[in-house]
Amino acid sequence: MRMFRRERDGSVSATFEPDEVEIIVQLASESAALADAARSGAELQADPALIRLLPDAYPDDPAASAEFRRFTTDGLAERKAINARLVVESLASMGDGRVEVRLDEVGSNAWLRAITDIRLVLGARLGIVQDGDEGDIHDGETALLRAVYDWLAGVQESLVHALSARRRNG
Repeated sequence: MRMFRRERDGSVSATFEPDEVEIIVQLASESAALADAARSGAELQADPALIRLLPDAYPDDPAASAEFRRFTTDGLAERKAINARLVVESLASMGDGRVEVRLDEVGSNAWLRAITDIRLVLGARLGIVQDGDEGDIHDGETALLRAVYDWLAGVQESLVHALSARRRNG
């Protein structure tokens, strides 16, 4: 991967290898499906990843949380699904091989939000609750998930730095 960088026209761009594209597309598609499940009335407590994507607003007050959720879940989950699908579309529409992604401000924000959501899902699957947690790494699959989780942190960081450069320079 060639990390995100600021372009002269104000956009940001990065180049992803085919296997990186496949990983991001798969994870963003799964994130969109989770958000859609929340919109369709899936029981949030049944999946730790859904709880991380749509946490209780009032953890100590179940009634207030339920009321808040009733008014906000659909819109929030819809935006999460839209962001994830934008990531998929920006990568999948490029064909096979290396993919250069060029993002304007709207696309950049969607990518940041989607990567955050993907990392929240992976963190829930790995048992990562807060910074510094290693997670439950007990086999090759969970070790791979942790590596992807860490790699996505680097992707996200490079996007944040590119966006910060854009804001500093104009």
